[in-house]
Amino acid sequence: MTTLMVAVGGLIGVLGRYGLTRLTIHHESLLWMTAVINIGGSFMLGLLTATGWFTRDVREGLGVGLLGGFTTFSTFSVQAVLDVDAGEPGRAAAYVLLSVVGGIAAATAGYVLGRRLA
Repeated sequence: MTTLMVAVGGLIGVLGRYGLTRLTIHHESLLWMTAVINIGGSFMLGLLTATGWFTRDVREGLGVGLLGGFTTFSTFSVQAVLDVDAGEPGRAAAYVLLSVVGGIAAATAGYVLGRRLA
């Protein structure tokens, strides 16, 4: 059952990410949409981790599947490399800093909120 929930969650997460990134045709917009997706996914995973709202199967379906499919860390990493290669190291640094610090801050906020709501 867990495998099925992870698979279905992953499909939904991937399609959600695909849909959001299709809204941003321009390279600059795609870069920041990826940051928003990573930060939002980090918040939701922090919230999910801190609460006991779901069974283990559902938590894995949501965390590993849905949020694992939705967040785009590998895309984030490649984008930073491409920006540096394109002669935009400042933009790459801002993108990495925003994504990493914002993601950790969002995960912390989600975790703290989840602990208070649990």
